Amino acid sequence: MTRPLPLLRAAAHSPLALWTAFALVHAWLWGLNLTAPGFPLGDVDFAYLPWVEQGLIGGRWLGIDAGWVYPYVALAPMLAAYVGGAALYSESWLALVTLLNAAALVCLTGVGRRVRHALPAWWWMLFLLLLGPIAFGRIDSITAPLAVAAVALLARRPRIAAGLLALGAWIKIWPGALLLAAAIASRHRAAVIGTAAAFSALVIALGLALGGTTALLTPITEQTGRGLQIESAIATAWLWAAAAGEWGARVYYDDPLLTFQVAGSGVDAAATAMTPLLAVGVGVLVLLAVVAQRRGADPELLLPVLALALVAALVLLNKVGSPQFGTWLAAPIVLGLLAQRRGGVHMAVPACLALAIAALTQAIYPVLYGRLLALEPLMLLVITLRNALWAVLLGWAVVQLVRLVRGSGSAGAGERVGDSAQDERSAERGRLGVPSVEQGASP
Repeated sequence: MTRPLPLLRAAAHSPLALWTAFALVHAWLWGLNLTAPGFPLGDVDFAYLPWVEQGLIGGRWLGIDAGWVYPYVALAPMLAAYVGGAALYSESWLALVTLLNAAALVCLTGVGRRVRHALPAWWWMLFLLLLGPIAFGRIDSITAPLAVAAVALLARRPRIAAGLLALGAWIKIWPGALLLAAAIASRHRAAVIGTAAAFSALVIALGLALGGTTALLTPITEQTGRGLQIESAIATAWLWAAAAGEWGARVYYDDPLLTFQVAGSGVDAAATAMTPLLAVGVGVLVLLAVVAQRRGADPELLLPVLALALVAALVLLNKVGSPQFGTWLAAPIVLGLLAQRRGGVHMAVPACLALAIAALTQAIYPVLYGRLLALEPLMLLVITLRNALWAVLLGWAVVQLVRLVRGSGSAGAGERVGDSAQDERSAERGRLGVPSVEQGASP
């Protein structure tokens, strides 16, 4: 009698099983986005489409002719979704995201009779399912598969990976965190930095040629004056205060920014402090990573931990905190799961935390979002738990970074030779509680 474990292992590595799961997950998310209450595609229908028609019909392009919250390259996917016209804009957007996800999955698993890197591929499908409609309904759903494809290709095709991350960063800034991590901790730092610099120079030159000037900088400058969005971690205290009738706290809708924010005693000071706090937080993480790298930390250990720490910091120390920020977790977790097979830090804890964050995010948005706006205690508990898990995730990554700083040898990994080098790396992984590189390693 055949045992179930080998059958499950065979199914996990079966392209038919994986792509069937891909089709089912994406069909489910299509259905939720098109039929679920709460307007899951609200930004797509009521923001992206008008922005595109403003350019096509009115001749005024955001990010070039006028300031915009996104880099002007974000117009590219928004324009691509207009291929079927205004009537089919939502469906075209969903199709575009599906195609990008499929391309990213091919980069991750390859094409053949056996799925390569089955664990990260199946984890990503489960993550999308738990995250729900928001995985498709924002500009982040374009950058997320670009980032997943990039981390899947980084070890084999570093220049392509760097180009994808640079493209993502010029659509929405957050993939720049992964680019920064790769520039510090990757084995291919020179290729990553050179490709990203060349790509960015090309994008800036094109923007200037199209007539853009100061508008090219507004994705950075427009963030500084924002208030506290209700989903941000820092706003949690004011949500509870508003529910209790304290601090003069309340929830209101900001028309120019199309977001719900909190008001009340201390909000302005907190909002002002968040931008420098975010900069300091990122700076500390970079400093730790540079010290670890110079002390000889193995890139397979350092890179995924740094990438996860930077992404978590961008969310936790952010005064925006939109639900779609959950999509950012896919790439660093996939990167960590890939590195784990080559001797990297064991990713069970952050991978499970990310799944829990995804599920709680779907509980918050979009279907039950109205109850959060009404400050119902149960929803306040849900968002408080979700934000607490972001803090735990960042704490886990910081602990791993500190361990690398304390535990790394003085010589660079590339300079170690012979059996002593292997012993040194094995000892370092042992201190971090990770498996040996020989266990389940793949080329």
